[in-house]
Amino acid sequence: MQGQAQVIDYLKELLRGELAARDQYFLHSRMYQDWGFDKLFTRLDHEMQEETQHADALLQRILFLEGTPDMSPEPINPGTDVPSMLRSDLALEYKVRAALAKGIALAEQLGDYQTRDILRVQLQDTEEDHAYWLEKQLGLIDRIGLQNYLQSQAQGV
Repeated sequence: MQGQAQVIDYLKELLRGELAARDQYFLHSRMYQDWGFDKLFTRLDHEMQEETQHADALLQRILFLEGTPDMSPEPINPGTDVPSMLRSDLALEYKVRAALAKGIALAEQLGDYQTRDILRVQLQDTEEDHAYWLEKQLGLIDRIGLQNYLQSQAQGV
């Protein structure tokens, strides 16, 4: 089915963002694993898999609309310690949230309701799962202190 060029082009940009999120979560999860923060590793590995699923849904939609996907991820901004990693991931989620909202509006405006619905599902996941969890972690660091937080993220704690 031939899709509208504006929608396809926007989906390509969203795909590049999801691929970047996947790559950043992949890197951060492995850094957490290397440092012994097994709980953070498990959660970020899960987030990486969800970002891959988001990218897959966008990829499939682009192909369905007879577009040519751009599989080049946007540049990532990895952190160097746990707080900067969490902040960087949260900034990325806020960027994705804004891009998804814009995509939903565009799809609605152009009458592509299936694309709109796909993006709504991703927006809900971004807001209610990814961003919310990251905000909670940063709040915990503020409330209980970095050392207590890090200790709680190690295996067996």
